[in-house]
Amino acid sequence: MNRIFIAIVAVACLMVSCQEKRENPKEFVRVTDVVPDAILEVRYYSTYNFVGQRIDGYEQPIAMLTREAADSLKAVSDDVKAQGYRLKIYDAYRPQRAVDHFVRWSQDPSDSIMKPYFYPMFEKPVLFEKDYIHSRSGHSRGSTVDLTLFDMNTEKELDMGGTFDWFGEESHPDYNATITPEQYANRMILREAMMRHGFQPLYSEWWHFTLSNEPYPDTYFDYPVRWED
Repeated sequence: MNRIFIAIVAVACLMVSCQEKRENPKEFVRVTDVVPDAILEVRYYSTYNFVGQRIDGYEQPIAMLTREAADSLKAVSDDVKAQGYRLKIYDAYRPQRAVDHFVRWSQDPSDSIMKPYFYPMFEKPVLFEKDYIHSRSGHSRGSTVDLTLFDMNTEKELDMGGTFDWFGEESHPDYNATITPEQYANRMILREAMMRHGFQPLYSEWWHFTLSNEPYPDTYFDYPVRWED
């Protein structure tokens, strides 16, 4: 009888645990539920990123944002669609455990497999000094997004004169020493559309924008990137 009771309790606990795992964070929405035509290339779910492996906390190749940020991004999407573009998202909400992964990676000098592709001009310790890596990220507050534009006419990404997560001055939005006037203009199409709908740019990354009136300015979430239907 005791064994049967223990078994029933164990099954009940397992069911509760499973139910908890199915719960989606109330602070967030899945971006494609609000912006259904957004293209996703979630780099930190893949191995093609500056670390070279899937990043902690990215359990599904999806993008999550606060409802407020997602609604504003929908307005951006409508804006750029009228100009012939779609949004392509590289990253949105980023759990704190992912940021911690970046920090651990930065402290391991032997792990530099992706250096030629993302940070050839710098050694890892400099990445903190140059503001490329932080122990806290605005992404963890849920209202920051990394993205580019997809040209519906050519069916290619718009040429921005540099790639996502490139650590160097070339990624600064207003950098024009080596990029062409067309590449600079393309950056401005994205920047101006984002700013028209309530997002603020980052001085060092042309792809990075944060909702000006973000709803959780002091909260760094650690939910995994995962969504259950």
